[in-house]
Amino acid sequence: MKFIFADSLDHVDPRYDFIRDRYAAGRTPYWDDFYPHEIMGYAPYDGVLVSRGIVGGAAVGGKYTEAQAMRFRRVGARTFLRLDTPEFAHLPIFGDCGAFTYHKEELPPYTPEDTAEFYDDGRFTHGCSVDHIIFDFDQDLVGTSGGTEEARRRLDITLENAEAFLRATRQMSNRFTALGVIQGWSPGSMADAARRLVAMGYDYLAVGGTVPLKSPQIKACLREIREAIPATVRLHILGFAKADEIETFVPFGVTSFDTTSPLIRAFKDAKVNYYLPGSDGKLTYYTAIRVPQAVENPKLQRLAKRGALNQERLVTMERTALAALRAFDREEAALDEVLEAVLAYAVPAVMGAPLEHLPGVQSIDQLRARYRRTLTDRPWTRCACPICQALSIEVIIFRASNRNKRRGIHNLGVYEQLVARLPINERIQ
Repeated sequence: MKFIFADSLDHVDPRYDFIRDRYAAGRTPYWDDFYPHEIMGYAPYDGVLVSRGIVGGAAVGGKYTEAQAMRFRRVGARTFLRLDTPEFAHLPIFGDCGAFTYHKEELPPYTPEDTAEFYDDGRFTHGCSVDHIIFDFDQDLVGTSGGTEEARRRLDITLENAEAFLRATRQMSNRFTALGVIQGWSPGSMADAARRLVAMGYDYLAVGGTVPLKSPQIKACLREIREAIPATVRLHILGFAKADEIETFVPFGVTSFDTTSPLIRAFKDAKVNYYLPGSDGKLTYYTAIRVPQAVENPKLQRLAKRGALNQERLVTMERTALAALRAFDREEAALDEVLEAVLAYAVPAVMGAPLEHLPGVQSIDQLRARYRRTLTDRPWTRCACPICQALSIEVIIFRASNRNKRRGIHNLGVYEQLVARLPINERIQ
């Protein structure tokens, strides 16, 4: 099973100053920054996916600047992502249309023909057909029953686009592998869509619309899809949000999946921010310790404006918390002393009020327990990855993009090792 990382310009400044919290002098974004495979020195994934909706263009505004989007089309995905060196040349580059970026539109903003050209110009190795996402889902429906008029309209659009997309790619001498995207409102409707895609000539299918679904629902879809298509047909899961449960999906014969979950959870999850391999072959999670920037954190700014906290006091508390953590890393400070210094500053930032004014004692106790576990176990000392070796305790501090993204990149490396250890697919009977 291949772990494909869905990139969204996730790079960091390799010369970032963590003590002063400053970018390197004269830094030019993108050009001076490093992608995960550059900062780690190896690829912490088995390939990369780039969504057309992220790149952007005339039809949809993406995350890339106009100059970046033009360069992407001119030099191709591999060169743009700096995967064009010998050690990364084997990595596949997947593309999809980013259906979430246009889910409110009546029709997709792309045609099958211009999407095929986008993949060909970008020299992708794999490209997904143009789909229109279906949010309706009912696991209890039998076969192709049910489905709103809008869901059925979107499925028709998705299948018509898939057929036209396959014709367009054949005219390009199959310079990339075409994937037909499955949409549906139930396991049975998805299985029927898969059957029809295989009949068109696809031998690699991508299961779409899984992000809002729970794991049992996704598995019900995969089970029926597998029963409907030959065992030789490969399956990819698009936008796989249940990445932590990937080992339970092995029996469904999944060839590949894409996700950003390990990176995003480093800075968007309240509890699960730092990964380590567990002794049971699964992941162990730790909570990163929040020490936000005193003059930039919105909650702290509001407290200061209301007069609940003095700005100078905030800056002093911030410095005290950082100094205590760094002293603890050098084994020059006691755990309880560090914990209280961190909480005195972090609680207002996380919860919006000074520690002594907060009514939610249980919440504070839970935060204290999570932080105590992180400091007691010192997980950053147990990881040999280049990021943890270079940053030490800085990697576990929840503070500004360059720290948080580095922690996310560390997570990618740990996660890739987990996927690499999964057993060879054994089809569900």
